[in-house]
Amino acid sequence: MWPILWTAMRSYAPYVTFPVALVVGAVGYQLEWFIRGTPSTHQEERGVFEVREERRLTEQAGLDSTEVISLKDKVEFTPRAVLERNRPVKS
Repeated sequence: MWPILWTAMRSYAPYVTFPVALVVGAVGYQLEWFIRGTPSTHQEERGVFEVREERRLTEQAGLDSTEVISLKDKVEFTPRAVLERNRPVKS
């Protein structure tokens, strides 16, 4: 009896799981909007990318964009752990 039941469940699984997943998703969506509410400010309506770009622009507003550190002036351009991984330690 069990092999027949498992075979029937396997063949009809998409027809059973899709409506269940649809109902669970709809209930979860409505519950989330009920708990969170509608976005009240303009800040909440914008996406993460837009918020990040605006924050980066405000951080750079007071800086002079022509003053850039040269690559030659940087003390450590690449991480030391990458280039000196297999080299013996000099004492």
